[in-house]
Amino acid sequence: MNALNGKKALVTGGSRGIGAATALRLAEQGADVAVTYVQGEEAAREVVAKIEAMGRRGLALRADLGASADAADAVERTAEAFGGLDILVNNAGVGVLAPLDRLSPADVDRVLAVNVRGVFLASQAAAARLPRGGRIITIGSCMAQRVPGPGGTLYALSKSALIGLTKALARELGGRGINATVIHPGPIDTDMNPADGPTAADQAAMTSLGRYGTADEVASMVTYLAGDGAAYVTGAELSVDGGYAA
Repeated sequence: MNALNGKKALVTGGSRGIGAATALRLAEQGADVAVTYVQGEEAAREVVAKIEAMGRRGLALRADLGASADAADAVERTAEAFGGLDILVNNAGVGVLAPLDRLSPADVDRVLAVNVRGVFLASQAAAARLPRGGRIITIGSCMAQRVPGPGGTLYALSKSALIGLTKALARELGGRGINATVIHPGPIDTDMNPADGPTAADQAAMTSLGRYGTADEVASMVTYLAGDGAAYVTGAELSVDGGYAA
């Protein structure tokens, strides 16, 4: 416990699901944690209240990662509030799954703005702040490794881009002792993709374990990568997918 004592973290999209679980795990390990939200202010403040109940500093920031300035601004506000930044978790994302001929230019712009440009801009801003030992941890998707059927072109495109970004960040920042990694969750029981949803049985059957994962199982990997035990892990893709891509 307290392996991250004194660290300062920002988790984008931290009001629910994987983001909320990650924020709470990081706080349990001793970090001060800021979370961003777009519409879920009440949920974000509930996460912050839980962080503060652990004796850590928490911060809820409204930020639309698809907006031009919001990603970098969230990084700057976190660093100013906490007196620095050690860990960036790029978790915020949107999913638009539809047949290729039904995807509009507006869909393309929105998904790429949040899932790719927002991640890039947040990482760029964080890189200017992170000290030696800093971490950039990005949440990708199992669909960057395996697309099991039609309808996933745009989402898979956006998540696949994060692999190249992560590898390039690892090379760009490695000389400063900053690590960059990307995690590919499989089917995870969240509000966006509940384990009792209409396609849940089919998704679970695609894993080798035959079940959905939990947000806390992904958060556990994030916490590991944020700690000293992962000091030699960078430029890597790590799957938390129950064998979805096996």
